[in-house]
Amino acid sequence: MGACLAIGSLASCASCLCGSASCLLSSCCPSAFNSTITRLAFSFLLLLGTLVSIIMILPGMEEHLKQIPGFCLGGSSIPGIENKVNCDIVVGYKSVYRMCFAMACFFFLFSIIMLRVRSSKDPRGAIQNGFWFFKFLILVGITVGAFFIPDGIFNTVWYYFGMVGSFFFIVVQLILLVDFAHSWNQSWLLKAEEGNSKFWYAALLTITVIFYALAFSFVVVFYVYYTKPDDCTEHKVFISLNFIFCIIVSVVSILPKVQDAQPSSGLLQASFISLYTMYITWSAMSNNPNRNCNPSLLSLVTDPLATPAPGPAPTTAPGSVQWWDAQGVVGLVIFLACTLYASVRSSNNTAVNKLMRTEEVQSLTSESFETGEDGVHRAVDNEEEGVSYSYSFFHLSLCLASLYIMMTLTNWYMPDAAYETIKSTMPSVWVKIASSWFGLAIFLWTLIAPVILSDRDFS
Repeated sequence: MGACLAIGSLASCASCLCGSASCLLSSCCPSAFNSTITRLAFSFLLLLGTLVSIIMILPGMEEHLKQIPGFCLGGSSIPGIENKVNCDIVVGYKSVYRMCFAMACFFFLFSIIMLRVRSSKDPRGAIQNGFWFFKFLILVGITVGAFFIPDGIFNTVWYYFGMVGSFFFIVVQLILLVDFAHSWNQSWLLKAEEGNSKFWYAALLTITVIFYALAFSFVVVFYVYYTKPDDCTEHKVFISLNFIFCIIVSVVSILPKVQDAQPSSGLLQASFISLYTMYITWSAMSNNPNRNCNPSLLSLVTDPLATPAPGPAPTTAPGSVQWWDAQGVVGLVIFLACTLYASVRSSNNTAVNKLMRTEEVQSLTSESFETGEDGVHRAVDNEEEGVSYSYSFFHLSLCLASLYIMMTLTNWYMPDAAYETIKSTMPSVWVKIASSWFGLAIFLWTLIAPVILSDRDFS
């Protein structure tokens, strides 16, 4: 109960800080566009659900709940109070599935409601930018209802939903990383033109070399530890193909025609995407059920010469998921960074904006904000003439992010309804690898689109 009250107070604080009605007129809000505050508020709800999921999957949580008198079925009790809560569902991977199911349904509902909203003058614009307390209540209601879903086919079916949704979210992550690298590259090039050009060009070169060196080092490590002379054929194919694809996009990014059509493109973006592709490759191989091809990263650090025992990976105990291994932690960090960036981004990369269904946002100036009698800047509505991002697509991205978090926290393991366990599967490997290929194809398209579609404005 205390946890629920704490979460409720946090949500109330968020609604105060990020509302669009009376709260936006108070001095507690920073100077920002209303569209940015709204995206941050929805991202806060997503991160809040993620935090709850992490807490409920921590080891030993079920034992702590069972110590509460009259709470868990089969736990300790006091006279006159019946144990009614199935703590096997409240904690572990089952709780993660239900929490993320609730978040996915919440954001998918808003994605449908916000279809074809053109400006904040649309009545649905008020729903998008306000009523935060009621939005929080809706999310809590869906979450409570999700925990009443019976076991059985739900876990297996939702696992496949999670895999498909995660596939598309990995692609969205890559597009956001392309946009971030583009903005990074353009910012440093602008500083080089305005000031110490040698310093900034040297910085660009250094970062690019570091990214490529890390990517190439990972390729070598993958070949050494994730392949065997007479086994792991899939891994050899994955590593080789992604290495070749990274070389291709790097070469294309500096072709003269591409540079003429898109002068800001360069090796920094290609090196950044190559490094991300190597991460996805490693994450995919880490889900291979064949332990002979999937050594533990901890074992590599503690004993680099150790050889894992052959055969499939052992199944995990019922409800027990150790998500805080290397790939889970890295995946969570990248997810948090991309979610925050998606909330505050204002890109001038037209090709990326078309993919993300956003418009170029005007820069922040002192004249962009309303100033009250006390001299404090207020958040203003910058979408009266047209939205700066697609409301529907933004919510769909958060829906996919909910599914990605579910798969990350459960290590992409598949629930086994018959034995109440979870285990690694090859489909999760192929989903990650396919998403890396699809993402590289999209990055390649952002490079060649201005060349192929020369009649369209990509300036």
